[in-house]
Amino acid sequence: MVRFWIGVVSENHVKRCLEGEFCQVCHGKGGPLKRMKKGDYLLYYSPKVALDSNQKLQAFTAVGKMKDDRVYQFEMAPDFIPFRRDVEYFQPVRSCPIEVARQHPDWKTYAKQLRYGHFEVSCDFFMYIFDYMKIK
Repeated sequence: MVRFWIGVVSENHVKRCLEGEFCQVCHGKGGPLKRMKKGDYLLYYSPKVALDSNQKLQAFTAVGKMKDDRVYQFEMAPDFIPFRRDVEYFQPVRSCPIEVARQHPDWKTYAKQLRYGHFEVSCDFFMYIFDYMKIK
């Protein structure tokens, strides 16, 4: 059964993920990544442009599909070895502002979960956002 997920990640980190065709969530924790399976889908929501910035973005910025079931660690710095998964990203896509997401009936339920950094959403909500992001 295919599942649909949201990862909360700053836009500059999403750009790194797109370039490297991987995903990271929850500051590199492995547990959330292990919940996803091959064929599952991930939407990135970016509350800010950069982690250490006050510049808000509040938009869905990327969408991808898990390539396999492998969760692995990657050394980004001697003191930071986060967990990753390989992802096939759909490109190009446009960002979906939070105002669009707020129009979906399930938004209030999901808005409360954003602080957790990674959570499952319905296929209907996922497709609502993904359809907006597709460049037609």
